[in-house]
Amino acid sequence: MKAIIFAGGAGTRLWPLSRKNSPKQFEKIVGDKSTLQLAVERLTPDFSYKDIYISTNLIYKDFVREQLPKIPKENFIFEPEKKDVGPAIAYVMGLFSKTNPHEPVAILWSDHLVKRIALFKKILKKAGIFIQKQQDKIIFIGHKPRYASVNLGYIHFGVKKGAIDGVNLYRFEGFKYKPDEETAKKFFHSEVYAWNLGYFVTTPQFIYKAFKRFAPNIYKNTEKILSKYGQKDFQRFLREQYSKVESVSFDNAILENLDKEQGLVIVEDIGWSDLGAWEALKEALEAHPYENVIRGKVHLEHVRDALIYNFEDKKMIVALDLDESIIVNTKDVLLVAKKTSVPKIKELVERFKGTENEKLT
Repeated sequence: MKAIIFAGGAGTRLWPLSRKNSPKQFEKIVGDKSTLQLAVERLTPDFSYKDIYISTNLIYKDFVREQLPKIPKENFIFEPEKKDVGPAIAYVMGLFSKTNPHEPVAILWSDHLVKRIALFKKILKKAGIFIQKQQDKIIFIGHKPRYASVNLGYIHFGVKKGAIDGVNLYRFEGFKYKPDEETAKKFFHSEVYAWNLGYFVTTPQFIYKAFKRFAPNIYKNTEKILSKYGQKDFQRFLREQYSKVESVSFDNAILENLDKEQGLVIVEDIGWSDLGAWEALKEALEAHPYENVIRGKVHLEHVRDALIYNFEDKKMIVALDLDESIIVNTKDVLLVAKKTSVPKIKELVERFKGTENEKLT
């Protein structure tokens, strides 16, 4: 079984720590390792390093190779430019379909936190065993929601269809992308909706055939690229041809079009958190609600429910009577915001483009 970790996102919701030239997945947000390093670490030793692949943008080549020296050089798959997840997965699945079309593969992401690692690995392995026997299926891994999130997608699941060594499999009923607050509350209490982690197990052939059926333009372009694979001028041809492919999300291109009968869902609590935004990071790291989460030289008095990260050793952050806030201090930017304003950070960074502050993005 193979595992592919996608690590090409820009992570603007974690600005100013995460920048386009040094995104969040390469930064030490949790402890002394990057989330990319943690994503690889939690797969071992059940997955050997030769069975772990990294897909990312070519501009991050030095980051990934430096942070993951045990991953074989040939297991790094580089997009020549950012084109959203759809073309990226098509390229990787196209490569695999030429060499290991029927071997189960797990699709994973580099900017998440998983606390129940043993259960997580058990789910991947059991899903892989199932897919090895039923290669016309895809297994989505959902998470029991802890709260009514409006920032995450949801998987609708139905009746139980079977089990693998205590891991239940449910009928797949569809997706719902980022519901409004009222709908999120209904999902949370319904017990038939799970958070969509973007994790799934299937075979390269299954996904690549889905591109041929539902996204023929991406498929044809990928086939043209792979026709030159292994040739001397492949990298030049890849750059030229990849620039022509449409930029579309994998969910829109493929997952939303799959026949429901082809999908199954595993729903468990693996202690998962999306570290894509500061308030999500706080929720993942706090021992209990309303606890302060701090890093670096910080002194607080009468402060509640705040996240304060200080990345400067020679400066102290002192906060007084400041509740429900986010303070992030880097060498060139100090961000101060209310927790409720964190979703606006991405828009703020977008407005910096074309201005003198673009260099800070």
